[in-house]
Amino acid sequence: MQTVTVDIINNKAVRLLRDLELLRLIHIRKEENGMSAITFNWATKYKGAMTKQSPIDIDNQLKELRNEWE
Repeated sequence: MQTVTVDIINNKAVRLLRDLELLRLIHIRKEENGMSAITFNWATKYKGAMTKQSPIDIDNQLKELRNEWE
């Protein structure tokens, strides 16, 4: 038996993987934290992690950072 980690790009792949599991060709394991590896959604995990800023504020911060390196 081989273990492979897969990054899902399209949700259609999840259905295909579940079909393969039903055919007993593969087994989908659950991760230790109880979440299924194929249903993990990065967008919901990090949603709201960054505050919205105006482009001018972002530009000013970048200029400050660049000036610190000089």
